Amino acid sequence: MHWNEWALCPRRRQEDSRADFRADYQAGFEGNFAMEIDLPDVLAEVTAQFERYEQALVRNDVAVLGELFRNDPLTLRYGIGENLHGYDEINAFRAARSPVGLMRRTAKTVITTYGRDAAVASTLFYRDSAPGKVGRQMQTWVRFPEGWRIVAAHVSIIDETLDRKT
Repeated sequence: MHWNEWALCPRRRQEDSRADFRADYQAGFEGNFAMEIDLPDVLAEVTAQFERYEQALVRNDVAVLGELFRNDPLTLRYGIGENLHGYDEINAFRAARSPVGLMRRTAKTVITTYGRDAAVASTLFYRDSAPGKVGRQMQTWVRFPEGWRIVAAHVSIIDETLDRKT
């Protein structure tokens, strides 16, 4: 069973068939499925898009930020003070956001690609306007015909002392 067959399998979508799914998984994937993690060319592509996102974020380039999020009602962004469901809500938030105080520095960025079409980008960030705090950001990226797009994002801030304890 190939990944795309598994992803489209009707049984996969049934909530009450986890045991059946596990059996199909073990029977179908053993020896037939090898996920390629961090293919160099794919990792370079996603890294470039992540860096593009960072530049657009600190410059408040709403057009580029809008381009990098998937234009879909299923796209999510859970922020520090808002839960945004759908591309339209995300764009409205960006358009209304103040451009002041967006500069930040990132640390411990980890980008992992899964196959040729999916990736997760995680980073910590620090803002001079929020001393003693550390931000955390995770994005799920998917390759579509129009290019790499963020389909889900989560941003949170905690006390920096809590970060050092973990």
